[in-house]
Amino acid sequence: MAVLSLDHPWAFTFGILGNIISFMVYLSPLPTFYRVYRKKSTEGFQCVPYIVALFSAMLWIYYALLKPNSYLLITINSIGCVIEFAYIIVYLVYAPKKQKICTAKLLIVLNVGLFGLILLLTLLLSKGPDRVHILGWVCVGFSVSVFVAPLSVIRLVIRTKSVEFMPFSLSFFLTLSAVVWFSYGLFTKDKYIALPNIVGFVFGIIQMVLYIVYKKSKRPAPIMEIKMPDTVIEIMKLGPTEKTFGVHPIIEHEHNSAQGDQNEHYDANNEERTKEQFTTIEV
Repeated sequence: MAVLSLDHPWAFTFGILGNIISFMVYLSPLPTFYRVYRKKSTEGFQCVPYIVALFSAMLWIYYALLKPNSYLLITINSIGCVIEFAYIIVYLVYAPKKQKICTAKLLIVLNVGLFGLILLLTLLLSKGPDRVHILGWVCVGFSVSVFVAPLSVIRLVIRTKSVEFMPFSLSFFLTLSAVVWFSYGLFTKDKYIALPNIVGFVFGIIQMVLYIVYKKSKRPAPIMEIKMPDTVIEIMKLGPTEKTFGVHPIIEHEHNSAQGDQNEHYDANNEERTKEQFTTIEV
């Protein structure tokens, strides 16, 4: 790291900033998992993004181990692996059985099977600089696919005209992270780091613009079923084609043996009021 800081001071500076910002991004789902822990339920949300993030961190650690002076990549992605693995463990503890099985299968297929296959092929079929180039393009392709993933959220925001599912703070920090890591790749002349962050910056700007456009938009209020409690509906046929129905309130009476006469008088008065208030509505 000393060599990197002396030879490339700007790269070192942006690398440190990238570590700090990326660490904050890694911690952003903490409120969600605290809610899961408190309610002892995953509430139906999926663990796929965290498995994908873990896979991405594993790839970048492997790439950093092959390339000299990439200590700052190793530090943040190692921290990311620990955090994402902790999220996945919490999810597996509180998820329903079906989701546990699906998550475990995806974890094994992606983070064990696919990563193991990439590791094996790059070690056996390539050597030296070629291995770094091949793995670099693999990292670029996967990172671009991760950055493109928010397209579904962008489409949802445009369709619903609501930013409820796209927090501005997360979009801002992801965009800032893309800028910082692009700068790091630019100063270290590492195109495999710089290229995917261009895509990340573009999609981050799109998300923030959409947030500004739709932040004051209100979602249409859901249609609520109006229930009329304690009513009796009478349907009466008044003629060959005319129908009306009346809505009468049900009057509850307290029966008390000590006040029988008063209750009878009360019932009679309410019956008369009900008849006077009878309303007909054409259908």
